[in-house]
Amino acid sequence: MHKNHFTRVGFILAAAGSAVGLGNIWKFPYIAGENGGGVFVLVYLATVFFIGMSIFIGEVLLGSNSNKNAVSTFETLAPKDKKQWKYAGFTFLTGLLILTFYTVVIGWIFQYIFISITALPQNFKEAEDAFMGLLKEDIYTQFIYYTLSFILIAITISRGVKKGIEKLNNILMPSLIIILGILLIYAFQLDGFSKALNFMFYPNFEKFNSSSVIVAVGHAFFTLSIGMATILTYAASLNKDVNIVKASAYVVAMDTIIALVAGIIIFSITFTAGQEPSKGPGLVFITLPAIFYQMGTIGIFLSLLFFIALAFAAITSAISILEPAVMYLEEKINISRKKATYGTAFIAYVLGIFALLSNTNEFSSMLTFGSKNLFDWFDFVSSAILLPLGGIVISIFVGYVLDKEISRKAIVPHVGETYYKIWLFITRYVAPISVIAIMLKELGIIKL
Repeated sequence: MHKNHFTRVGFILAAAGSAVGLGNIWKFPYIAGENGGGVFVLVYLATVFFIGMSIFIGEVLLGSNSNKNAVSTFETLAPKDKKQWKYAGFTFLTGLLILTFYTVVIGWIFQYIFISITALPQNFKEAEDAFMGLLKEDIYTQFIYYTLSFILIAITISRGVKKGIEKLNNILMPSLIIILGILLIYAFQLDGFSKALNFMFYPNFEKFNSSSVIVAVGHAFFTLSIGMATILTYAASLNKDVNIVKASAYVVAMDTIIALVAGIIIFSITFTAGQEPSKGPGLVFITLPAIFYQMGTIGIFLSLLFFIALAFAAITSAISILEPAVMYLEEKINISRKKATYGTAFIAYVLGIFALLSNTNEFSSMLTFGSKNLFDWFDFVSSAILLPLGGIVISIFVGYVLDKEISRKAIVPHVGETYYKIWLFITRYVAPISVIAIMLKELGIIKL
């Protein structure tokens, strides 16, 4: 049992911190524009508030009922004849795999905070050379920032729920919202603002097809940090009297609003500079730094704000990813929180070094297997296989294995019988079928 509990606001900020990550700021805006703008956003909003939120509520329900680590949660809540479900709790291992490459990216962000202060690249060619140089040649700089990221994450988690995780999220999440608010006010005054709104929200049916639906469902699912025991573990430190449906809705809303706002900001700046948006790292680490330089003094300030916001979003996610493994070791193996934290962090840290090196010219051939290097393999295996499997596990357990009285008592008093029946139907049928479809598409087994 937990002596330290999240407050309701603390849980919402921590869970939102987990959900709001790099995907919101560099992935969602682009896939929205690429898959039909407004019509995609509508489908995304529908899926995030039905499918994504259903599994999210399922995870919160499990954690808040057991107040234990992920493995003990399944062990406790499964019927006596189905104790093999305890192995479902080991989905927390997915988080450790994600942390390996995710922290490498946090290292890049730290380097770009430094670049914002010292010398932004003056044009797109220089910006591309700078990023590719960092990625492929500058092992030392990457290694320093990567190590600093891990130390920050480990120290925060070692301090526990109240003094570490909640305290940091209570600072970083409001700061992130304030920074994005400042950037949005600035974006509103730019010539590219209306074009950004058009790109993201104007329904373009030519770009929207059946594949876009799967993309929307997939991103709705992945953006909420479900399927790797993170939300379940945070919910284990939640006070019993918290309305889990309302708390879940706040987290989902915050996650979605931040993704939309980030898109408006990024594309307002990009279109004002006369550039077309590019994907992921190229947009964040090549296009934007060069544009910020062209803005002059205000650009340096905006660049600093933007990369600090990105760092805050990434760090709060990374902290949540490590917590389930630490809690498991602390409770099941009965070792101190500090030993559990530094032990798991060290394993992920060592694996991450290989992921980092696999991008470099010097080691890429040695660390490339088939069509992907180790960094890309870690990303692919976690997003295409392990996270969807984790989501399916939650859906099946909550929908078919868990005693219905447990879910009924947690949900009906807050939102009524009708919503409970809808939620249960989505959890049992719609969510697992949708997630299986995503998984098959990601693995290339079905093509749409």
